[in-house]
Amino acid sequence: MGFPTAPLVTIAFKDLAKSNAASRGMPLERICFTPHPVWGKTDAEMYAYLEGNDPVTGKPLMKEITDALTLPLTADEKKTGSVDISTGPPTYTDTADALQQYYLDNGMTDFMQIVLPTDERLAAMLKGTSHKPDEIVGKMSPARGSYPDWQFTVKHVAINAVMAGAKPEYLPTILAIAETGLTSLSSSTNSFATAAVINGPIRDTLNMNYGIGAMGPFSQPNAAIGRAWTMLSRNLSNSGIPGQTYLGTLGNSVNYNNLIIAENEKNSPWTPLSVQKGFKQDENVVSVFVGFSISQGQGGIGLGVKPVPQYHEAIAYNCIPFGPLFGALIVCDPLVAQGLVELGYKTKEQLADWLQKNSLISAKNARSTLFAGRWVPDANTPDDALIPYYRSPDWYNFVVVGGQTNPYHMVGNMSYRVSISIDKWA
Repeated sequence: MGFPTAPLVTIAFKDLAKSNAASRGMPLERICFTPHPVWGKTDAEMYAYLEGNDPVTGKPLMKEITDALTLPLTADEKKTGSVDISTGPPTYTDTADALQQYYLDNGMTDFMQIVLPTDERLAAMLKGTSHKPDEIVGKMSPARGSYPDWQFTVKHVAINAVMAGAKPEYLPTILAIAETGLTSLSSSTNSFATAAVINGPIRDTLNMNYGIGAMGPFSQPNAAIGRAWTMLSRNLSNSGIPGQTYLGTLGNSVNYNNLIIAENEKNSPWTPLSVQKGFKQDENVVSVFVGFSISQGQGGIGLGVKPVPQYHEAIAYNCIPFGPLFGALIVCDPLVAQGLVELGYKTKEQLADWLQKNSLISAKNARSTLFAGRWVPDANTPDDALIPYYRSPDWYNFVVVGGQTNPYHMVGNMSYRVSISIDKWA
C-alpha cells in the first residue's frame, strides 16, 4: 500500500507473529512487542507498557515503533519471497507402531492413536464422494487475515477422515465442514470451541445419535466426524501448535472432537435449524458455530410450582454470564421445546424475540464491557437505562436434541457462522 507500518503485538503472540511474517516471505519484518496481557489493564498500566521497554528486545518501545516507521529498510529487510511448506515423504516404510509414533512426534494427531491412512484405506474413503481427489475444497488458517491460508483438496480431507476413524459415508459431511474454512483450533488466547449442527435425512442414513446421550461419546459418526474436524484443522491449516498457532491459556477438552449435534427433527415441535437458514426440509446441511463453549443449564424456573415450568425464564437466566463477543446457541431436549410451545412459543423465532427483548443490560455496563462495539448505546442514553444484551434476535439460535429422559437444556456462548450443503459433496 505504500504506507509505513509497525506491527504492535503482545509477547504472548511472539512466535505466531514471527512465523506468520516468515511464512509470508518477511522473516525480518519489524515487529514491536508489548507485555501481555492487555485485557483488564487500566489506562495507567497501558501507558506504562508504552513508556517501558519492548520485552523481546529490551529497547524503549516508543522509540522502537518510531524507528520501525522512519528508518530506511536494510538490504536484507527488503528481500521478499515465499516459504514452501513441506508435506513430508510421499511414502513411509516401517512398522505400524513406528508410523504411529511418527505422526505423534510431528504433531499430526490429537495425541491419541489414529487409523493409519494406508493407500487401501484412502482409496476406500474416496469412494464416499463423487468428487475428484485433486479437487480444491477450500482454505483454512489458525486466524483468518492474520496467518496464511493453506489450500487443501478432497484427498487431503479424506486422509484426515481415515485417521479419525471415519467411514466413507461420513466423508461428504466432513468435506462440508472443511469447506467452511473454519478451524476448530483458533490461535486466540481464549480457549474457543466449535460446533456443527447437522440436519436432514443423512442423520438417519449415518445412524447419528440425536437421542439419549446425543452429545456424548456414544456414536461412531458423531465422534468420528468431530474428530476429523480437529485432525484436518491441525494438518491442513497448521492450527493447534501450542505457543505458535494455538494460544488458548487453559485449553478446551471440547476440541478433541468438537460439538457435533444432529438435530432431533422427529421429536421437535419447531422448524429445523437448516430450514431457518434457507434450506429445504429434505436437504442435508451442516451449520457451524464458534464461541466459548457450552454448559448445562438449570431446568425451568417454577418447576413443581407452576403448571408449566418457565423454561424461557430459565434460559434467559442461564445466558446472563455470556459475553457479547458471541451469541447464544441453546440446545433443548424435546421435552423443553414442547414445554416452551405450551407456554406460547410456537416457533424458535418467537422465543428468540422474547429473549432479546427481556435479556437486558444497563447502558453503563454495556459501555464498559469487553467487545462492547457489538452494542454501544449513544452518549444521550442514561447510564441506568436498560438495553437489550444482543442487538438482534438473530443472535439466539436453538437446536432440539436429546432423549426425553429429563427436561433439560444446555447453553453455549457461541455464534452462528455459516451453513453448507452436504449433498453437494456426495
